[in-house]
Amino acid sequence: MFDIDDTLVDLHAAMKDAMIAASRPLLPDFGAADWDGFAALYMADVHRYYDRYVAGEFTFSEQRGLRARAVFAHFGTPGFDARAEQDWIEDFEQAQPHHIRAYPDVVPALDALDAARIPYGAVSNNVHDYQRAKLDHAGLQRISILVGIDTVNAAKPEPKVFWEGCRLLGTGPAETLYVGDNYLVDGEGSAAAGLQAVWLDRKVAGAPSGSAAGCGAAEGIRTVAGLGELGALTGPRRL
Repeated sequence: MFDIDDTLVDLHAAMKDAMIAASRPLLPDFGAADWDGFAALYMADVHRYYDRYVAGEFTFSEQRGLRARAVFAHFGTPGFDARAEQDWIEDFEQAQPHHIRAYPDVVPALDALDAARIPYGAVSNNVHDYQRAKLDHAGLQRISILVGIDTVNAAKPEPKVFWEGCRLLGTGPAETLYVGDNYLVDGEGSAAAGLQAVWLDRKVAGAPSGSAAGCGAAEGIRTVAGLGELGALTGPRRL
């Protein structure tokens, strides 16, 4: 089982491109470095608006607007009122699908799983239909099994989300690898649910502080820098 955002799909790059498309009318003088800073602030989400959306505090559209509002306030952008915010959300959502791409190592990894007759699917902390469309835009229609937060009305790291993925795969947790880029949610969460946890550390940044690994207490979570390394993990302990 795979996470989707920043595991299979380069969401950061897609969101940055969509932000530029939606924001350029308000920030016509921004250059490349400015857009890097804009995207970094948005993705950092210091107020945890996305996590709060997952928890049910905001709608998806509301968290999108709140995050944009915080970034525009940081840059002191005038005129970002409620109407401008709604226009920005709409422009962003129209632009993002055109920039969705799978990482280069995804298709070869799925080809290898197909060749080995190892079933696979995805578990995501977003709603099913939104993520279904994202996979399709990325050319990953072959991933037919997909669990979203609305599938079992729960979100990672709750065990039942991972277990639903296993149920749909027809595999037990102990014989299922779960691969994701978020050490706490994907790594520790899937390990706690009894799956074989694989943390995808594409930037080779190391486990975050405050995690079990950061405290020197991580057990059973294996690390890969790319999906090409999964072959070594699906041999002796096959799915």
